[in-house]
Amino acid sequence: MHRFTIGVEEEYQIIDAETRDLVSHVSKIIEGGKTLLSENLKHEMHESVVEMETGICQNVKEAREELTNLRRHLVKVAHEQGLRVSGGGTHPFSHWKNNIITKDARYDKLVNDMGDVARSNLIFGLHVHIGIPDREEGIRIQNVMRYFLPHVYALSTNSPFWVGRLTGFKSYRQEVFAKFPRTGIPSYFSSVAEFDAYVNLMIKTGTIDNAKKIWWDLRVHPFYPTIEFRICDMPLTIDETVCLAAIMQCLVAKIYKMHQQNISFRSYRRLMISENKWRASKDGIHANLIDFGKERSVPYSDLLDELLLFIDDVVDELDCRQEVEYSREILKMGTGADRQLQVFNESGGDLKAVVDYMIFETEKSVI
Repeated sequence: MHRFTIGVEEEYQIIDAETRDLVSHVSKIIEGGKTLLSENLKHEMHESVVEMETGICQNVKEAREELTNLRRHLVKVAHEQGLRVSGGGTHPFSHWKNNIITKDARYDKLVNDMGDVARSNLIFGLHVHIGIPDREEGIRIQNVMRYFLPHVYALSTNSPFWVGRLTGFKSYRQEVFAKFPRTGIPSYFSSVAEFDAYVNLMIKTGTIDNAKKIWWDLRVHPFYPTIEFRICDMPLTIDETVCLAAIMQCLVAKIYKMHQQNISFRSYRRLMISENKWRASKDGIHANLIDFGKERSVPYSDLLDELLLFIDDVVDELDCRQEVEYSREILKMGTGADRQLQVFNESGGDLKAVVDYMIFETEKSVI
């Protein structure tokens, strides 16, 4: 059986210990962590963001162990610098215009090309890479996987606030990112050749300089033998991150298994899948999503049950039943967005109390 390896990238908020605002101190974090974390920490476009990457993990248990160790070190380094780090898809009240862009030719070009669309992209995501046998199979998996993206995304929703405003969304991060070109649910591609022809046209016309400028919610990675999930908000807890990664790994393995058995999966248009993504963005796990087969809206929990049943025959092969089943726990306790909103309501609308909660949730399993 193909080894569906896992690689996880988490984007953390860098927060001032006193004001609870974002601060542009990524250099302090990276410098402070260079002994233990030099291979795992990276700059992002804003200096108030630090990206932490695992290595290539053979299974979910290994991914959990590495994520826990890395987070422990990151939290320790932040504390030593008088800072805090937090999960969350957006910061509740920090304004993008007060956050410094990282000095780097790549980011300079993005800002030059896109102006305030790039400057305002102060968001934090979870990216998960799952190993694939080859690019051709990757495109086939991508085509089928598109259907499940809103189901996975709803579990991760964790950005109800934006620049001090209660947005009315469980994931406003995606609405911010939608201003970028080449985002959202990918189109259907009949082959790698068709996909490569699209990329080559974009490069030939000067639209992009390489395929990494394609920022879809899911993409066959241009340089690694992986399929990369990019749709999720950055969760608060390691349990949530691991649960999402386990579900993604199982979905990839299941779709690959179906292809090996010559079983097809009905294909749905991007327009239809995007409707479900919008609903998940707005209401998270409380959304009614469209069941395309039944042609009616159903509670999210029904579709999660279907998803878990769909992957059930690969869960034990991948030894991640406990991690996958944690999705039911998320349904009970609410996503990060639900919990942020609960703190907001209970504190009488205190956004600093929300940030306190986000930091606590981020640190609780590693301190």
